[in-house]
Amino acid sequence: MTAKLAVNECTKTFGPTVALASTTLAIEPGEFVSLVGPSGCGKSTLFNVVSGLLRPDNGRVEIDGVDVTGHSGHVGYMLQKDLLIPWRSVVDNITLGAALTRGVTKADQTQAVDFARRYGLGDFLDHYPHALSGGMRQRVALMRTLATNHDLLLLDEPFGALDSQTRLEMQQWLLEVWSETQRTVLFVTHDVDESIFLSDRILVMSPRPGRIVSELVVNLPRPRTLQQMTEPDFIAVKRQILDLLHGTVTV
Repeated sequence: MTAKLAVNECTKTFGPTVALASTTLAIEPGEFVSLVGPSGCGKSTLFNVVSGLLRPDNGRVEIDGVDVTGHSGHVGYMLQKDLLIPWRSVVDNITLGAALTRGVTKADQTQAVDFARRYGLGDFLDHYPHALSGGMRQRVALMRTLATNHDLLLLDEPFGALDSQTRLEMQQWLLEVWSETQRTVLFVTHDVDESIFLSDRILVMSPRPGRIVSELVVNLPRPRTLQQMTEPDFIAVKRQILDLLHGTVTV
């Protein structure tokens, strides 16, 4: 099977600073893979290389076996900030990608309404961002990302600004969306519990210059439940990641 995403020996420097050391990874279709690592280790740089917003100094990026190095428009990309347009309604924010590229069609509007109704915002179709809670705004941002209709989604700390209770609710909601849509997800987070709860695999990155130093498989059964977060298997994976992040394991 051809990997949905393959990053082959990519590096990136900014002047004298090596932001991303030689990095190789592969993600299979339909996988949910998280990246964890200390601040400044190159996670966002790697995302920008994968998305084509940055061209690596060396290496190549392939999606479905096609070289897309340095070319954008092949992935759905969601940042921590929802970046909703305040004067656009929920539906109009979901269709923003189409509005900025080719113009919004009736099919785009129908899809946006369907997403909103299916994922809990059916009563807020004509509401504006200021009237939405933080969790609702992030739902709209994710639906906007889904509406790009790309199979590969890059989610860069999408829940980092939410309170802990809302964050747990959004994690559960994201897993439902992921299960239904069968998208492939590469997810950046600083929250170790979040990475374990969501992921099939977790890639741990070193401090700058960032590189992947370990891969951990999460063998917790799906669908995931909050009760799993206190079970021995969950705690064992968490201990491994914390040991890697805090230097008690030599890599």
